Amino acid sequence: MATILVVSGDSKGDFYPLGRRTNVIGRAEALPIQLLDDFVSRKHLQIRFDKETNRYYAADMKSKHGVFINAGRINDETPLVDRDIIRIGRTTLIFTERNFDDRRSALSRFKKPGERMRPTRLEWEPEDRDARSEPVLCRYVPDAT
Repeated sequence: MATILVVSGDSKGDFYPLGRRTNVIGRAEALPIQLLDDFVSRKHLQIRFDKETNRYYAADMKSKHGVFINAGRINDETPLVDRDIIRIGRTTLIFTERNFDDRRSALSRFKKPGERMRPTRLEWEPEDRDARSEPVLCRYVPDAT
């Protein structure tokens, strides 16, 4: 069974097992895979499982801003392969043919080298103790050099 992982946008960190059926991704509340992105149509992307070929296919549902797979805009139904990067609106998804038991295992497979899976706890020692007296949580960003 395959999975869709949301790797950027307001729904970042969500993952959706696809099953062996047709799934529609968009902004509409009634959809099982809803993305809160103003540049995503109500029904934007269809991912369909074909029993004969045992593959998943992506199709743009006549969206205004299009569907991009691995940086190329699709016009026809396109077969998906493991680790395809799908961009709709301002949201980036990763298609994987693997099935995951939980969110943590799904995200750990796709973390970048050097990227941490949890926030780093830093102690804050301001000059004025009253300005901030509790520890600060921030996300570790690896050095790009």
